[in-house]
Amino acid sequence: MPPPADTVKVAIEWPGAFPKLMEIDQKKPLSAIIKEVCEGWSLGNHENFALQIADATNFYITEKNRNDIKNGSILRLTTSPYQTAIQLHERIQSSSMDAKLESLKDLANASRDITFAQEFINLDGISLLTLMVESGTDFGDLLSFTLTAFVELMDHGIVSWDTFSVAFIKKIASYVNKSAMDTAVLQRSLAILESMVLNSQDLYHKVAQEITIGQLIPHLQGTDQDIQTYTIAVINALFLKAPEEKRQVDEHIVDILNCPLTEMAHILAQKQLRSIILSNVIRSSTPINDEMAHQLYVLQVLTFNLLEDRMMTKMDPQDQAQRDIIFELRRIAFDVECEPNNSGSIEKRKSMYTRDYKKLGFINHVNPAVDFTQIPPGMLALDNMLYFARHHQDAYIRIVLENSSREDKHECPFGRSSIELTKMLCEILKVGELPSENCHDFHPMFFTHDRSFEEFFCICIQLLNKTWKEMRATSEDFNKVMQVVREQIMRALTLKPNSLDQFKSRLQNLSYTEILKIRQSERMNQEDFQSRPILELREKIQPEIMELIKQQRLNRLCDGTCFRKISSRRRQDKFWYCRLSPNHKVLHYGDLEESPQGEVPHDSLQDKLPVADIKAVITGKDCPHMKEKGALKQNKEVLELAFSVLYESDEYLNFIAPDKHEYCVWTDGLNALLGKEMTSDYTKSDMDTLLSMEMKLRLLDLENIQIPEAPPPIPKEPSNYDFVYDCN
Repeated sequence: MPPPADTVKVAIEWPGAFPKLMEIDQKKPLSAIIKEVCEGWSLGNHENFALQIADATNFYITEKNRNDIKNGSILRLTTSPYQTAIQLHERIQSSSMDAKLESLKDLANASRDITFAQEFINLDGISLLTLMVESGTDFGDLLSFTLTAFVELMDHGIVSWDTFSVAFIKKIASYVNKSAMDTAVLQRSLAILESMVLNSQDLYHKVAQEITIGQLIPHLQGTDQDIQTYTIAVINALFLKAPEEKRQVDEHIVDILNCPLTEMAHILAQKQLRSIILSNVIRSSTPINDEMAHQLYVLQVLTFNLLEDRMMTKMDPQDQAQRDIIFELRRIAFDVECEPNNSGSIEKRKSMYTRDYKKLGFINHVNPAVDFTQIPPGMLALDNMLYFARHHQDAYIRIVLENSSREDKHECPFGRSSIELTKMLCEILKVGELPSENCHDFHPMFFTHDRSFEEFFCICIQLLNKTWKEMRATSEDFNKVMQVVREQIMRALTLKPNSLDQFKSRLQNLSYTEILKIRQSERMNQEDFQSRPILELREKIQPEIMELIKQQRLNRLCDGTCFRKISSRRRQDKFWYCRLSPNHKVLHYGDLEESPQGEVPHDSLQDKLPVADIKAVITGKDCPHMKEKGALKQNKEVLELAFSVLYESDEYLNFIAPDKHEYCVWTDGLNALLGKEMTSDYTKSDMDTLLSMEMKLRLLDLENIQIPEAPPPIPKEPSNYDFVYDCN
């Protein structure tokens, strides 16, 4: 006879005694259960004891998490969180260095548990740790474990970051600024500075006064990728929290408060930050891990976001300095100097300017400044055009003169094309959007040049002109040409070229003719027959295909997925794994110390959730963990990857999928378990693909074409290589 639903069978350990097997009634108060256990071992003062999960986490059992205890769990009787906190609070102040070191190790380990952390913080433990750091008497492992415990305690979000003194910030910054520092201490110090900047605007100002780009650069020139990752994370945090209109990096990052936004790229180039990251990180022999890829992606996004101000600035047609840029474009293209005011009549000069502005391809021939009042791309388009004219002068003159001399209505309007192309590139690179929490999509080629966006534009405007000629386009075909150019750029970017030259060569292989071939191939693969018998056959086999997709989704859930835990300090390297049992009745899940290389066995996942208890699957902004996280709530991409499983009355299992594919697999699979319809985009795509394949196979069968059960054998390697192929 199975045990009652509210009773779990567990083993309980106590040092020096044989473990006890007992049944725990989940309806009884936890204090009564602990008292019963203590009496079994003749231990008094049961209020000084608590139960822990006997695994690597050593988390305390509380009234809140006691429902996580499952049949077969191994628990440990230990001192209560309060007693442990008091003991460690005293021991870490020991005069014996050895005793102090062991105590700090224990504290760093225990601080991962929020129940203990709350008790230690109530004893003013955070203040004690900050005083120990400020005193400057501890070094090496003592300091490393002190900082580790501090980081773990602060990660629970119990204490505000605004409470720390300038002396503490200066001490942490000094560990980062020293040329030779213990790796563990340096890593923790960088993590603390990142959290300070991300979680407090006031601390951002204080940290910015202590850290210089010059002192951060040596950490990027080392070989430790973790240190490099933390260093770039600090730089990203400072950029992210800098005032919108004043994001700037000078010798002291305090100058962020005083320097205009447009100087940032110039200062970064002075500090050689980009070239150092390129040579020591991107082109290093060490493979780039996911966390480093994310930080490089964030740096890439923040760098491109510096363009947002110009992108959203309209041109003032009355501003002479801005009008002079247009005059400069005309001068370079047609090799003319600005005529003095007394040269010829006003009408003649106006006529000459109008003619030249038409040749330059502006929409408004009389006053081209009006063309740049559209935002986006605003003044950014004019900046790109001027950069192209000055730094790629021959190509600029060739494009303008080539199109201005044509009289067959096939001229490519340079001005209009540049404005629309700039707008398109901003959309592709998502200029002005916040970085995604889960994205690793950085492009190495953008780290190969100090003016990478402008160079990107220069390559793409030449591509646009080339594609225009290949399509023999007229002004009516403008939008069609832009669609083809967008496809060419996106396909080339997907290949992740390592340099701008490699990107350029990839585009050379993606001519308009090649794009037509690719489209034709894709169209054939997605061909959908519309005759009535075919439609009836599709309708007949669709349920069979849907069942196949459902089984695939459930099989993927059985394989399981590793999810990353995300908090206010994103980089925690904490993971958890979830998988469905083979009988599709239970979700197994649990925390992991590191990202797994393969599948995680069911028996190593401590927690279980019966599928029968699942009430609903919630997605997007309705998820409780999206409502809790203010920073994440603003991020559209994270919202699109979030989902939660509601069970019992108000309990949730919260997920943030690694990517869109895993999100669709899990939401589809969970809906299938609940007997609901699978509605993701991937289900529709898989349905179309499998239906198309099945239809073609059945049509081949009707034609009596035999399809072999096994693929044909691979041809044997020739024994004699001494032959010549006659190409004629």
